[in-house]
Amino acid sequence: MNELPIKIRSEKAGDESAIRHVTERAFEFSEFGHNGEAGLVENLRAQNAATISLIAEVSDQIVGHILFSPATIERGDHCSKGLGLAPVSVLPEFQRRRIGARLIKVGLAAAANSECEFVIVLGHPEYYPKFGFAPASGSNVGCEFECVPDEAFMICWFKQPESIDERVIAKYHPVFSTLG
Repeated sequence: MNELPIKIRSEKAGDESAIRHVTERAFEFSEFGHNGEAGLVENLRAQNAATISLIAEVSDQIVGHILFSPATIERGDHCSKGLGLAPVSVLPEFQRRRIGARLIKVGLAAAANSECEFVIVLGHPEYYPKFGFAPASGSNVGCEFECVPDEAFMICWFKQPESIDERVIAKYHPVFSTLG
């Protein structure tokens, strides 16, 4: 398939309805329904928790979106600050053209250049490792959502602690608890 001329840029005022459209279309058949992820994006934005919000454009049409929001790992009196990657949305007719991969790479580069110590993601265990993610359980980090399979909850460290001796829990922004 031919490589599309994709432009990645930060979300700006006026992009909201196009982002909602992309997210609804991308998640039409999701278990949360098409409004789950779209509502999540809007709720995070309303809480000023859209830390990194990028869009992908092809011929000036918004065809993809990725959002990173605050996440934490608490260990005793230390709180590691990171980001949660979710959601990644691409219009169905533009999927499988590496648009999502481009959004992830640019987003992770932005996260690495911030004060962020890590990024967590709940995703396909065969897809996200190519971006530097590994099962969080390997770092003794668990997900706050109990029903998440171990292999699907992953972490990408930018400033990994020397060791985490006992299991700790990574937490997404509280808005995530409204899903499902």
